[in-house]
Amino acid sequence: MSALEPVVAKLSGNPTHDEKQRTISEAIGVDHGAIDLYAENIKTARTLQEKIEWRNQFTWALARHAVSEELTMYPVMEEKLGQKGKELADVDREQHMVVKKDLYKLQDMSPDNNDFFPLLDTLLTDLHEHIEHESQEDMPRLEEVLTREESKSLANYFEKTKLILPTRSHPSAPNKPYFENFAAMLAAPIDKFMDLLRAFPEEGKLRDVSASEVPAVVQKS
Repeated sequence: MSALEPVVAKLSGNPTHDEKQRTISEAIGVDHGAIDLYAENIKTARTLQEKIEWRNQFTWALARHAVSEELTMYPVMEEKLGQKGKELADVDREQHMVVKKDLYKLQDMSPDNNDFFPLLDTLLTDLHEHIEHESQEDMPRLEEVLTREESKSLANYFEKTKLILPTRSHPSAPNKPYFENFAAMLAAPIDKFMDLLRAFPEEGKLRDVSASEVPAVVQKS
């Protein structure tokens, strides 16, 4: 079975005919930009409560982003790019593990802890090393072998998959399909329930980022 077959099978409608549907590199880039914005807002927030809200938003976005890449994009890289794709995906997973461990420590740490901002800076350094690898190595190679329609379908699958994934970092969980699928199914309901008890930024504060990045616990109909 081609790695792209489950991508197409899981889509509702046909995203390739949607002019607003991003390609996979565009979708990944939007996520990276939003995550950086959330981190910056942690640093610039004026009150401890606001810093906690942005920490929760940052955790929510980064945890989902990382696992969705592992479940959707990396298998396609391995399928379409052969041995080189496997090598690139292995590097990506190793980089993700470093970030997940940083995030696991950060996600429940109070921003008034003296270790919080040094840890956040370390996490961002690790994350930006990974982003550089994806933008310079993964994305150009992957987009070269995908048609635009395939790229948009993969992006759609990536975005939809985030909706059902854990919203907290679980570095001890498997990071390859299909074991990761199972672990995510177990962790996601617990994470989402606990999110109901966590504080997030008000919806109006998220207006400068993609609407898809608004957590379900604060999103309004």
